[in-house]
Amino acid sequence: ACACLAGKVRPMKFTQIIIDPLIPIPFLIGLSGLLLAALIVAAFLGLRGWLLRSLSAAVLVLALLQPLLFQENRRALEDIVVVVEDRSQSQTISQRMRQLDEASTVLKQRIGQFENTRIETVVVENDIDQPGTALITELRHALAELPSDQIAGIVALSDGQIHDPSSEIALPAPFHGFITGLKNAVDRRIVVKNAPAYAIVGEPVTLTIRISDEGAITSPSSSAAIQVSIDGDTPQEFRLPVGEDVDIRLTLPHGGANIFEFFAEAFTQEPVLQNNRALISVNGIRDRLRVLLVSGEPHPGTRTWRNLLKSDSSVDLVHFTILRPPGKQDGVPVDELSLIAFPTRELFLEKIDDFDLIIFDRYKRRGILPNSYLENIAQYVEKGGAVLVAAGSDFASANSLYRSPLRRIVPAEPIARVFNEGYTPRVSDIGGRHPVTLGLPQQNEWGRWFRQIDVTPMSGHVLMTGIDEAPLLILDRVGEGRVALLSSDHAWLWHRNFEGGGPQLELLRRLAHWMMGEPELEEEMLLTEQLENGEIRIERRTLGNAPSVAEVRSPSGQRSEVAFEPNAEGTAYQAFYQSHEQGLFRVSDQSLEHVFAVGPIMPKEYENPLATEDNLKPLAQQTRGGLFWISDGLPRLRSVAEGRPAAGRGWFAITPRNAYEATDVTTRPLLPVWFAALLIVGFIFLAWLREGGKSQT
Repeated sequence: ACACLAGKVRPMKFTQIIIDPLIPIPFLIGLSGLLLAALIVAAFLGLRGWLLRSLSAAVLVLALLQPLLFQENRRALEDIVVVVEDRSQSQTISQRMRQLDEASTVLKQRIGQFENTRIETVVVENDIDQPGTALITELRHALAELPSDQIAGIVALSDGQIHDPSSEIALPAPFHGFITGLKNAVDRRIVVKNAPAYAIVGEPVTLTIRISDEGAITSPSSSAAIQVSIDGDTPQEFRLPVGEDVDIRLTLPHGGANIFEFFAEAFTQEPVLQNNRALISVNGIRDRLRVLLVSGEPHPGTRTWRNLLKSDSSVDLVHFTILRPPGKQDGVPVDELSLIAFPTRELFLEKIDDFDLIIFDRYKRRGILPNSYLENIAQYVEKGGAVLVAAGSDFASANSLYRSPLRRIVPAEPIARVFNEGYTPRVSDIGGRHPVTLGLPQQNEWGRWFRQIDVTPMSGHVLMTGIDEAPLLILDRVGEGRVALLSSDHAWLWHRNFEGGGPQLELLRRLAHWMMGEPELEEEMLLTEQLENGEIRIERRTLGNAPSVAEVRSPSGQRSEVAFEPNAEGTAYQAFYQSHEQGLFRVSDQSLEHVFAVGPIMPKEYENPLATEDNLKPLAQQTRGGLFWISDGLPRLRSVAEGRPAAGRGWFAITPRNAYEATDVTTRPLLPVWFAALLIVGFIFLAWLREGGKSQT
């Protein structure tokens, strides 16, 4: 961005004598030589009239040179002083922006006092697509649009933190740097030197941390305290040595993105705390997912569940199937039915917490799993486990799982009625917004199911419905865990492609992964997406009331509010935020908070926030300019001739260029042709008279 202030412009007149030879100079020199030789011979021989003939020869040569009187009317051009104002993110630290504004005002007033001088202002701001401060690049672009022979000086007001090379530009005038910030500041920063992109949930991960102290440190610290929090939870505190690489071990609590935030204790009077903080994201993956499938009896749907779970190589499946209920008497000894006794006590009491998901497929109470086992499963859910009930017709009977200790976690009560008629499952209004059922393909072409247990929802959300809008799929959260109820055992018909089938594999896959806490399937979530030119789209998923506004906090601490509105599909809410900074942003509404980054998480502006003159020194030395700290006071302004030193103790200078443009040019011959011919003829005539007169005597 550029602006200018104009001074006075004064007219000038310039006059000089020039020559415009009528014949080429070499021929003119040769002719002059011949004439001179002839005159010398005539003078040596004492011929009468040689002097007059010499004058006629001189007039001839002068006429051939054609001297002209050249007059030029000139308009003096303004001298230009380029003032570069660094208004990047690092200038928001402490009082730097105030220093810049005050110094810029004073310097422009002093420059404006010079006659015929104009000020061009170049404002340097951070570009979303360009990390750091590109001061030299902006200066190069500005100089390319200005006439170099009018530039009398370049003044840069900056903290010296620039991030483009300064050695690749040739400046036409003295460069002076005015440094904002404190001269003897100190700074502490934390750097995460080694962090994995992926790690296994529940297992320690090693990160390498380094704390560095820089600047005018009078009392170096041997160690410093840092706090580490994961996803904003209660931080852990460590004490680490300063200036050394240190490994610390942390554990990922969940799958998906785990946001680690590090904060090192600050020095007294540190100019900025942004680089005391570091943030990384480690994607948590599960080493193995352990699933316990409990089948009440063999049926066509059993193979569907096995195929689904075994298709994922990361799933360890334990399948508990009741082949012969206790009431069945066929005379076959138990030891001939199985090779080993099934470890029910070990699975349902001792190691139940090792499972990520328990599925009950058409299971009913038969006395095989006592109430103490089922009570343990209910407690397992309340402490963070997951249970999926795929109900058969027995769910509506007296032997239903609902009539057991699992009653307090099952989200619906059976009404003892079973529908055995054809119907097409449909996604409910809430299901149209829930990630488990959102966007399931070809809903109008799904095949029919033929059994549904009538239930009354007690809690949770109904995502799918069946006959007469009766609940078909219900999801609920119980304590820290999750529960799902599918009130039909005919999902396998889709797998067999009956009447065209349906998205059975996708539905059950999403359902199982939601049960196991897959972050992408959370129904209450804040998401962000970076669009073009620094615009951020904020998406809010919710099954509850529509959110009103979101608050966005930028890396510099500025807070902004943006309003939500339904998206085009009506499945979520969205808001748009225009970013003018780089770094770590936080967006929150009344219940959720999300962290996202624009550009690098730690912008170059804050990597080393100490003001410095080192980056501007090569330009000042190259042009014999100067560097000054604004905190020491502003120096006096002078003007010096080009090539002279342009800075000294307590002063700096610009170099007036005296550039001009011609507005009018006139030329007049000093020796008109007719006058030259008259002189030549006259001198020759006089020489003839002189020779004739002497001969008569």
